[in-house]
Amino acid sequence: MDGIYTFFLIGGSLMALSILASRLSSMVGVPLLLIFLGLGMLAGEEGVLGVAFDDYSMAFTIGHLALAMILLDGGLRTRLKTFRVGFKPALSLATFGVFITSAVVGMIAMWVFDLTLVQGLLVGAIVGSTDAAAVFSMLSGRGVNLNERVGATLEIESGTNDPMAIFLTLMLVELLVGDMGGVFETLTFFVSQFGIGLIVGIGGGWLSAKLLRSLDLAPGLYAMLALALGFSVFGLTSVLGGSGFLAIYLAGLMIGNQPGRHLNFILPVHDGLAWLSQIGLFLVLGLLVTPSELWNVALPASLVALALIFIARPLAVLITIKPFFKFRWRETFFIAWVGLRGAVPIVLAIFPVIGGVENASLYFNVAFAVVLLSLLIQGGSLTLAARLLKVEVPVGTTPNRRGPLGILPDNDFEMFVYVVENRDLEDVPIRLLRFPSGALISALFRNHTMLHPKGSTRLKLEDVICVIGRTEDLSALNRLFNGDAGLKHERAFFGTFTLEGDALMQDVAQAYGLTLSPGEHSMTLAEFVALRVGGHPVVGDDVDWHGIHWVVSEMEKGTITRVGLRLY
Repeated sequence: MDGIYTFFLIGGSLMALSILASRLSSMVGVPLLLIFLGLGMLAGEEGVLGVAFDDYSMAFTIGHLALAMILLDGGLRTRLKTFRVGFKPALSLATFGVFITSAVVGMIAMWVFDLTLVQGLLVGAIVGSTDAAAVFSMLSGRGVNLNERVGATLEIESGTNDPMAIFLTLMLVELLVGDMGGVFETLTFFVSQFGIGLIVGIGGGWLSAKLLRSLDLAPGLYAMLALALGFSVFGLTSVLGGSGFLAIYLAGLMIGNQPGRHLNFILPVHDGLAWLSQIGLFLVLGLLVTPSELWNVALPASLVALALIFIARPLAVLITIKPFFKFRWRETFFIAWVGLRGAVPIVLAIFPVIGGVENASLYFNVAFAVVLLSLLIQGGSLTLAARLLKVEVPVGTTPNRRGPLGILPDNDFEMFVYVVENRDLEDVPIRLLRFPSGALISALFRNHTMLHPKGSTRLKLEDVICVIGRTEDLSALNRLFNGDAGLKHERAFFGTFTLEGDALMQDVAQAYGLTLSPGEHSMTLAEFVALRVGGHPVVGDDVDWHGIHWVVSEMEKGTITRVGLRLY
């Protein structure tokens, strides 16, 4: 009995330390996942606690469970409009990009470790894919708000590139142990990984979304049912021979984009489950590694990691997305830099151990070293790289809290809570606010006392305002309540002046003394800027034209609604 209590003591202490260490991560800039790995290593058999853990099968199971929950949460938070923006380049990176990265790294590993070609390629396949846990955690946890094209590409790539890495790893493991099937069997396995994962993921996710929306359950049960349905999709896909990881990510995407009151109960719980999964997964992987063995391969593994970061990943990005998609050079460089490796390569490195490959510990230790350096070098410099390469956009004001009222089944009203921080609103009567036509103030709190707002009520700084409106009212409300710091940041980025996207270019040209070509007179400003940026614009896209820096500042349903102007 003492053993189980010791397990609870050690496990609970490590979890608590990991959570508390998140403050250290934000203060000193060390990637949080690296801290989780470090705590696991400190607790291991050669660390402070001396916990002996070498059960690769259990680690493999925990890895699958945790990655499934992380991918489900990532899918839940990915908007379909974002998916449309980044899907094609992400798919190219998730297939051809992984293949190129694996091949380049494999050739270098073969030379560094004096391996055969197949053994070297296995090293490349194991570390060839980016990691959803690392990407989702780093992008959401470092305060970096990337433009939609770049952020969507990185997130979708990390959620969909596991099938290719798994296919390559299993194929090479089978080749090394002599169980390799024929060409037809190999191609069938490859197609089934993507095809079955795609079909079951989208179909199962769509049915799950309809079921969750139609049921009237206790609030705490929606999140549990969503998790159970996601695991069912994952299991069914894997049993049928497809990629469960791809399927559960797509299932989350379908559930998260079906509007309804259920999402209000699902998302907060799954955020906690995703963090629990990341902490538990990286602690277990940290426990699994033996630091002395890792140290023995540190130098050559570092060469492989550096080759991955500075050669293989940039080469794969340049080949697979730059010639075919309208990414600017700075966006391309950023995507090449943020090829974060995390839990997935370490979990894939367990395949050779379970499959009985000769010298299997080498693959595990190399993968672990690559992940450590990737998190340290790429993850640690993510914020700086985003700033230098100008792929960030201002976050702006968002409601302090929001939630659906649960009155209408579709396009429901929501409650938005704002704190008045904009000094321009000081002592302004409510009736003079430029409110969206469908929104109204339902309550106003001042000094912890609720007031009944009237048209003559004058606002004060730090007032808390409850607004009832719809999602389409958000951009106008955010702009109205934007604080002084937010306004200053936005004006520095988008410019002091903004114009409506439906303004006619002939009027804009007349106002600013610009010369237009014959075909541009009848265009709107939105059409003109979209054409200049090459189509498919996102917030933050810019054009230098006639001494003016034109920046897309707002969009709605894929259309530019406002454009900022900076004179230079």
